[in-house]
Amino acid sequence: MERALALTGSLLPDETVNLSAEVAGTLAQLFVDFGQPVRKGLIVAELDKRELNLQAERARAALSQAMARIGLSAGQEEANPDSTPALRQAIAQLEDARFKFESAERLVQSGDISRERYTELEKGYRAREAAVQAARDELRTQLAWIQGLRADWKLAQKHVADATVRAPFDGAVTARLASPGEFVKEHAPLLTLVKSSPLRVRVEIPEPDVGDVRIGTQITCTTEAAPGRQFRALVRELNPSLDARSRSLTAEARLLDADPRLKPGMFVQVRLVSKKVEVVVVPKAAVYSVAGLSKVYAIRDGRAVECKLEGAPVAGDWVEAPAALIRPGDKVAVSNLALLVHGAPVAIKS
Repeated sequence: MERALALTGSLLPDETVNLSAEVAGTLAQLFVDFGQPVRKGLIVAELDKRELNLQAERARAALSQAMARIGLSAGQEEANPDSTPALRQAIAQLEDARFKFESAERLVQSGDISRERYTELEKGYRAREAAVQAARDELRTQLAWIQGLRADWKLAQKHVADATVRAPFDGAVTARLASPGEFVKEHAPLLTLVKSSPLRVRVEIPEPDVGDVRIGTQITCTTEAAPGRQFRALVRELNPSLDARSRSLTAEARLLDADPRLKPGMFVQVRLVSKKVEVVVVPKAAVYSVAGLSKVYAIRDGRAVECKLEGAPVAGDWVEAPAALIRPGDKVAVSNLALLVHGAPVAIKS
């Protein structure tokens, strides 16, 4: 026979979330209200975007200005050029200075130009080399600045998108926490959304029975909201530790049967089969009940032996009997039970 625990549990939604905007602003519109169902991705609220759009435009203008300084135009936001007009000009001047310097090297040896003129051209060549290196350093500085402005622009675009709040999953609105025209801070809750399918069943397992519950254990639930029906659920999560005060283990199961009558927050009666054991059983016809007491008469050595039953579990047409009083193979009386008393002689008719 099955050994089962009778516990009281509660129904919880599968997911619960407070929807909010990641930016502060004036709430422009709420598209859903209390009790309404929503689909994943649906726009449920929107903030006033005018100021956010202006901030994005300002960030875009600053990026365009910085790009223009190195010769980039609109649509080249992700480009990283190797040169700029200033760098190309500096390289051209360096090539001209190199040509003059190399010519001066040959002429100074033949005495066609003075040593002073040669030294002057050499200094000009070295200055042009330094100017090219400075232009390259300036390009790297400009590119790093543009990278920061590009990040500012993308962040401003994200802020504009964050002003639109979408539902993260299918569910229903259980609370409306703000109204249009109200100024809300970033991450301030606007709506509460719950996902009620599948429902979770949370139950507390007493310490002595903790070892009989594991992931995958099936339980059955009943509730007054759906009389006469049993709902199946499967244990999916177990708390790794017991509650220090109640000495119980929290288990969560998922309902396998859907019913619109079941709502989050309801109490349910949970029957959890912890194990199966071998027991001694007698037919229901052998149980005699009077004044709230139940007993069975075993026939031994031609006499009736009274065996009391206290809260005996029933399985179909059989009733569990105390193993200390009834042994497998014993004969029990199934007729004339009202006439029997302990020790009375009994004749068995075939």
